[in-house]
Amino acid sequence: MDAFYASVEWLRYPQLKGLPVVIGGGRRNEARMLQELNARYPERRWTGADMAAVPVDFFPRLASYAGRGVITTASYAARQFGVGSAMGLMKAARLCPQALLLPADFDEYRRCSRAFKAVILEIAPVMQDRGIDEVFIDFTHVPGGQREGGRVLARLLQKSIFEATGLTCSIGVAPNKLLAKMASEFNKPNGISIVREADLQPLIWPLPCRKINGIGPKLDARLQALGIRTIGELAARERLWLMRHFGPTHGAWLHDAAWGRDDRPVTTHSEPVSMSRETTFERDLHAVADRAELGAIFTRLCEQVASDLARKGYEGRTIGIKLRYANFKTATRDTTVESYTQDARRIRQVAGQCLKRVDLTARLRLLGVRVGTLRKAGTPASAPAAAPAETGWLF
Repeated sequence: MDAFYASVEWLRYPQLKGLPVVIGGGRRNEARMLQELNARYPERRWTGADMAAVPVDFFPRLASYAGRGVITTASYAARQFGVGSAMGLMKAARLCPQALLLPADFDEYRRCSRAFKAVILEIAPVMQDRGIDEVFIDFTHVPGGQREGGRVLARLLQKSIFEATGLTCSIGVAPNKLLAKMASEFNKPNGISIVREADLQPLIWPLPCRKINGIGPKLDARLQALGIRTIGELAARERLWLMRHFGPTHGAWLHDAAWGRDDRPVTTHSEPVSMSRETTFERDLHAVADRAELGAIFTRLCEQVASDLARKGYEGRTIGIKLRYANFKTATRDTTVESYTQDARRIRQVAGQCLKRVDLTARLRLLGVRVGTLRKAGTPASAPAAAPAETGWLF
């Protein structure tokens, strides 16, 4: 989907379409917004049906933002200034002070996500859900799926999604998931890109290695240190050379990816690997000076993860924590326990053990709790794992 959260907001606020818009910093509160509208523009009585008439000047500019929030997404107009997802709003304000800041409305985003996926399933039922705004679709056995290399079906999907939701999407068609993911970024917004096997050298190889889904900044830095900047340069390296430098599994994957090879099927169902909750603090907190506040946050995160597990019918036995320090460095620790659990007290206890294994002298800006190694609740017990080596907990 094209700038999904921003596009959903444009359905509500069409007057903002085409403007630099950033989503983040809090959650939408319509009652408070209507109160502010009625106070600022008393000449009319504002209701939830009047959102398309809200003056652009009503929306706050990034220049006036002060806080610790991060961007959920940004419109394409804002991205031209270097603003992007997961960026701190204060940094974004320096890059694009004129951008408009909107709070997130995750209930509406989820509703629109379900709506566009329902449209796809009516046309192409072999669909793999990839999150709130992205899917993989297998065209192979869809009637007409091969016409014009898949372009006819791609146009039908775009048209049907737009008619049902008012939202646009970009579609990449290719022989496998790896290339299709890359192709979907070629012609945004509302574009269709087709990559065939013969297109690998002219279309894919000139791209930077970061365009391969799975190559992040750290791996890219390692590749660049070895003189590998483009996918073509990666493809030129021998498979054994890559395996020596990056390990047998990862090196082989890099070679296959550079040559456009990917045999992963489109899977219509998958089990979650883990569940987690985290929060970024309004101000940096210290484990000693802010012990009571951190303790309350820590307990709440554990209770939220336990609630997520129970609601979705899972239990896990690898429990861990995530810390981000004031200098933005991140630390993670986890422990595998003997018995599966979804109990908040147990999760808190084991997560507390993990806290004893990280530096708590520096101030913190983020705290997270994670439970992995999941199974369906009530699954018969199997062989036990090693019990955690430490006991006791902090906070």
